[in-house]
Amino acid sequence: MVAYAIETQGLTVYYGRHRGIIDVDLRVEKGEIFGFLGPNGAGKTTTERVLLDIIRPTAGSARMLGLDCQKEGVRARAKVGYLPGELSLYDNMKASQFFRMYHSLQGSGADDTYWQALAERLDLNTSRKIREYSRGNKQKVGVVIAFMNKPALLILDEPTSGLDPLVQQTVLDMIRAAREEGTTVFFSSHNLPEVQAVCDRVGIIREGRLVATERIEDLISRQFKRLRLAFVTPPPADAFNQAGVREIERDGQTVLLEIRENLNEVLATAVTYHVTDIETETVSLEEVFLAYYGKGNGGNHA
Repeated sequence: MVAYAIETQGLTVYYGRHRGIIDVDLRVEKGEIFGFLGPNGAGKTTTERVLLDIIRPTAGSARMLGLDCQKEGVRARAKVGYLPGELSLYDNMKASQFFRMYHSLQGSGADDTYWQALAERLDLNTSRKIREYSRGNKQKVGVVIAFMNKPALLILDEPTSGLDPLVQQTVLDMIRAAREEGTTVFFSSHNLPEVQAVCDRVGIIREGRLVATERIEDLISRQFKRLRLAFVTPPPADAFNQAGVREIERDGQTVLLEIRENLNEVLATAVTYHVTDIETETVSLEEVFLAYYGKGNGGNHA
């Protein structure tokens, strides 16, 4: 029995002297939506390209659906739907011709009418030539191609890029529906709110190394809390000068704190200064993400 939809061990890629990814140990459970996060150059695309055998690793191994990505790549890719971050399409073909050609090349999967239903759901006019499409409509073509053969594994790189908000929601609904049918989704995105909305777990890659793999709710709860405290008389500026505690802002009688540790000590201190109200603010996945990286950090290669 296949334990994981995706499994890598010590996966390493160098481009000459330049780092791609280093010792990435990744396990994606069957039937989950896994968000793969990182800034440009962190190693997201490199990881995807190794999985699809577009590039070969310098060291380590990668498997999809129990199959070695390099030794059994053809069999593995037959079970995968892929949407790359940079689409390359046959601009002189009508979308309907392109879909029929792709379907015939696959030789298995859903019947020929399924792509039509997908295109209709995305409000895509398939009678037009691809070169006439806007960027958003070309992205819809890529989405249909990824989903049309009902793959066991979807690898999606920025799937909602260039789409208007309503279509973005449609794509997210398609991702959820695919998971409900047993498909595993490996989902790379810069749109952190949508990752938070659909993913079961996330992996954060930083400068080529996988720095965290967590359930989203666990990742958020473990990183930090934010408390807004109200007082009759505001406490002195150094009142919450404790390890793991940072004062973010002060407005009249209220103080906003970011707390990574010593929560009990903060509350005890607040009581001594006659706190009148305590409000917990929600921490977004984006804020957790920035806590790992700091603004402006990145890498060398995608």
